[in-house]
Amino acid sequence: MQTTLLSSKGQVIIPKTVRVARRWGPGMRLEVHDTPEGVLLRPAGPTKKVALASGLAALRRQVAYGGPVVSLAEMDAAVLRQAALIAPVPAALIAPVPAALIAPAPVRRARAAPKPTR
Repeated sequence: MQTTLLSSKGQVIIPKTVRVARRWGPGMRLEVHDTPEGVLLRPAGPTKKVALASGLAALRRQVAYGGPVVSLAEMDAAVLRQAALIAPVPAALIAPVPAALIAPAPVRRARAAPKPTR
């Protein structure tokens, strides 16, 4: 049995005989598991490297908006409709909205309503 010392930074030196037997070199990534018997170190599985463009595309798919494509004008109209339901604003302060956008439609994404100017 070999012993090692825990540093003030929480680092432990793995004895060379263990590193050589396990073929663990500098930069080796290890998983740390807390078990009832003690701490278990295992080599971490290989990380899959992908091109930046395909990685970003995968992230976009995970958080993608699943609804219909909505223009900014449609978003503005939806925000104004919702704001009018909560706190009616005098018509003179609201910019005209095209009639095609006023028809009730479920809009799932909206940006903040613009502040009315006086």
